[in-house]
Amino acid sequence: MVHVTELYRYPIKGLSAQPTDVLPLSETGGVAHDRSYGLALGTTMFDPRKPEPLDKGHFLMLRANESLARLQTHFSEQTSILTIQQNGRDVMKTNLSSDEGRAAAETFFTDFAGLAARGRIRLVDAPGHKFTDVSVVSPVMMRAISVINLATVRSLESAVGHEIHPLRFRANVYLEGLEAGSELDWVGREISIGGVRFRGALRTRRCAAIDVNPITAERDTHLPRAIFRHFGHSDLGIYLEILGDGYLTVGDPVH
Repeated sequence: MVHVTELYRYPIKGLSAQPTDVLPLSETGGVAHDRSYGLALGTTMFDPRKPEPLDKGHFLMLRANESLARLQTHFSEQTSILTIQQNGRDVMKTNLSSDEGRAAAETFFTDFAGLAARGRIRLVDAPGHKFTDVSVVSPVMMRAISVINLATVRSLESAVGHEIHPLRFRANVYLEGLEAGSELDWVGREISIGGVRFRGALRTRRCAAIDVNPITAERDTHLPRAIFRHFGHSDLGIYLEILGDGYLTVGDPVH
């Protein structure tokens, strides 16, 4: 049976995956608490009163800032507390609902990024806005959910001859029970996961962000090149358009 094995959200773009057993989502709001914040570079113009989708190059992100993977972060949507750990110990805990707490986070990431910050980092957000990689495609894609077929990851592992941590691909939903690569054929088709309906929207084209090892923070592979060499295209994973409100849970069947 095709089923969900893992669920994740990424409250702040570029920072840690947060596992969850239940993932709330809606047609109009997308995945709850996912990519709700961005760490805008000092050169980035973002107006929270008139938010516009921006390419991920305007923010701290793993493609260019692999050192972010050295941080283990957790954001609580109940308390707005962001906890940052490095090497297993707390290095910051701050409340993002206060001006002082946001300023403290901005100072931390400005210092952490160094010259790559291009000035002072700003922690940005706006009601209804998400900092997803495909937000620039359309409002629907801004709210899409990302899916990885673990059989496809294993197929790539076999092709390159070494283990590949699935969290390199930073998906919301990880599935078991599919044939490798078959999820790419979902574009235009309707899929249900648990009690929620989706439509296959867009294959996920991969960039150098997946070369960053989520455990060691080292750029230790050339996976986009390997995907193209072995599969004949640059895609791994798929985005699904959300067609209704509901919850996903670990173990949900997929039809």
